[in-house]
Amino acid sequence: MDPIIILGTGLAGYTVAREFRKYDSTTPLLLISRDDGSAYSKPMLSNALAMRKTPQQLVNFDALTMEKQLNACILTNRSVEAIDLQKQQVVISVSQNRRSYSQLVLALGAEPRRLALAGSGAADILSVNDLRGYARFRDALEGCRTVAILGAGLIGCEFANDLALAGYQVEVIDPATAPLSRLVPPEVGDAFAGGLRQHGVRFHLGCTPVAVERCAEDYHVMLADGGLIEADLVVSAIGLAPRMELASAAGIETDCGIRTDDLCQTSARHVYALGDCASFQGRLQPYVLPIMHAARALGATLSGKPTRVAYPVMPVSVKTPALPAVVVTPLDNHREWRMDPPTPQAVRAICRNPASGRTTGFSLMGSEALKEKAALLAEIGKIN
Repeated sequence: MDPIIILGTGLAGYTVAREFRKYDSTTPLLLISRDDGSAYSKPMLSNALAMRKTPQQLVNFDALTMEKQLNACILTNRSVEAIDLQKQQVVISVSQNRRSYSQLVLALGAEPRRLALAGSGAADILSVNDLRGYARFRDALEGCRTVAILGAGLIGCEFANDLALAGYQVEVIDPATAPLSRLVPPEVGDAFAGGLRQHGVRFHLGCTPVAVERCAEDYHVMLADGGLIEADLVVSAIGLAPRMELASAAGIETDCGIRTDDLCQTSARHVYALGDCASFQGRLQPYVLPIMHAARALGATLSGKPTRVAYPVMPVSVKTPALPAVVVTPLDNHREWRMDPPTPQAVRAICRNPASGRTTGFSLMGSEALKEKAALLAEIGKIN
């Protein structure tokens, strides 16, 4: 019997394997990993520094332990260079070894986006997208005092908060006029920035980096307006690009990601996708909760019980202890945000559809405001 093959051992790959094993304990299962197959919590990467967690301490289980838990075979440090849809095989790089599959799951994740920057230091910019990247980041921090972060989105702000709490001076640079610009309206982002500024984070908003020059003792980040920011280390956190080249080369349909239906099935027979590499109804879902819901449904589907993914209202948590936040971004374009006067303990903004008056989203920041999360989720859930 040909195995079910899962490409990727991140949260998506390992979770769908666990969910499948709840239904089927014997069908052969093969996971192929680009790295060493360690099971760890990727969201912890942006909060581990202040907790003094080393890369090794973030690992929950190694690949051998995961093999035993899942009754699976895990090939580590291997890449798949091609998918042969006609023969239902994957081609492993270097060895050109072919492995046949009965069903194939693409849990390929995403790559950090890179800015096209000039300068002698552009190649030294770090990104933290996995355990190896975190290890390089930790090593590079030795002897540093100031860190420049390119990007004031969710990950950039989480790293800024983490670094500030660990005692570093942090400079955050973003062309947007407020942080978290893809999640919240500008006035909410302004209030959020105020919370992080109280912990020493400096924001350079409305600023576009154009070059990074390596100097004798540090780096100079050059801005489009002629400004200059000095830092001992430069980190990029401008977002992720879904890994979909493998699927596209095989003839599998893609848009902003690998296109899937509500069974997580791609345009190819017996091929599924989930996680950061996959799109559903033309949208990416690069967060933990959507991955968990998709993995539960796909685990059942792979076992012969077709199960459609039903996404509930899924809040996004921003792990910034300086001002913890949770956001539900409205899916429709008909929206009207209303923000209460912010306080140091609470920032509250509610989004409603101006025609119907229905609550379609919210942004809560600070411990006091977060107490309203459950009630607002229930309110949105009743009308959607």
